[in-house]
Amino acid sequence: MSGESDCTRTSTSAGSPSDSELLPDRPKYVCTLSPDLVTKAREELQEKPEWRLRDVQALRDMVCKDYPSLGTCLDDAFLLRFLRARKFDYDRALQLLVNYHTCRRTWPEVFSNLKPSAIKPVLESGFVTVLPHRDPQGRHVVCIRPDRWTPSNYPITENIRAIYLTLEKLIQSEETQVNGIVILADYKGVSLSKASHFGPFVAKKVIGILQDGFPIRIKAVNIINEPRIFKGIFAIIKPFLKEKIANRFFLHGCDLNSLHQNIPPVILPEEYGGTAGKLDISAWNELLLASEEDFLHDFSELVLPCDSSPHDLLVSGEAEEKQCDDSLRGMKPQLYYCY
Repeated sequence: MSGESDCTRTSTSAGSPSDSELLPDRPKYVCTLSPDLVTKAREELQEKPEWRLRDVQALRDMVCKDYPSLGTCLDDAFLLRFLRARKFDYDRALQLLVNYHTCRRTWPEVFSNLKPSAIKPVLESGFVTVLPHRDPQGRHVVCIRPDRWTPSNYPITENIRAIYLTLEKLIQSEETQVNGIVILADYKGVSLSKASHFGPFVAKKVIGILQDGFPIRIKAVNIINEPRIFKGIFAIIKPFLKEKIANRFFLHGCDLNSLHQNIPPVILPEEYGGTAGKLDISAWNELLLASEEDFLHDFSELVLPCDSSPHDLLVSGEAEEKQCDDSLRGMKPQLYYCY
């Protein structure tokens, strides 16, 4: 379904009697939030159930007016992700939606042929998984283990693809849209050679997606077992972090007691001093791989916005990569010094 045809069919105002006739194939939104989460969304995200569909229609109208060729899904449930991520600020939600598509369009190494079966080797390595239990705030914990990656097997972009698909699967849940997620990154065994793959160009792209190009609330990033080299890695990352996100980074070193102050042992695997048994990646892998069909519609070929052209994006992308490569040359001495 093209963005242009969607916009043509959504030209009527919100609440019009003919909406259901014009949009026969658009799924009707049904809220799955518990009463407690409805209250939380109202208090933290400015979401008012009685105005929810009006707000969605307002965002849909803005997309059709300003970006008629964006080629985005315009279903209620999909647009709600962006409104919730930006606390129902229409302008910020629209910008997030545009950024979401722009990120996917300008990094083909990551977003071409993006589906679970394509990143099966990464999943089997255990590089990224999701713990089976949520934390007391109802947040999923995404566990990332860079030591599980062997650079000679596949490029770093495959790891980024796996993380992105994991987030896409998680954000399908309205509970996650409201509560957000927590990241647990174990840097045990990360060497200088492995860290050198994560230069400023990749760092800026990844941070740009997580901060401004994806509708998810990252509530905390817990780093454990970080070696001295991590100082160099963080020196690359920090310039791209907004202050709010930077303040949500917690460096625990090898101190599991410090980690347990942020993530309770009852939901952690034994590897991290928890009581939830051995870390099992199979359940999440099976869930993600079984979602192959879900992603086919979402990751269909995108259309460039009407105010951009492929040439403009190519030129800007090349300039950005050159600038980041220059920065990388300046950062390498820091990496060697920290190591």
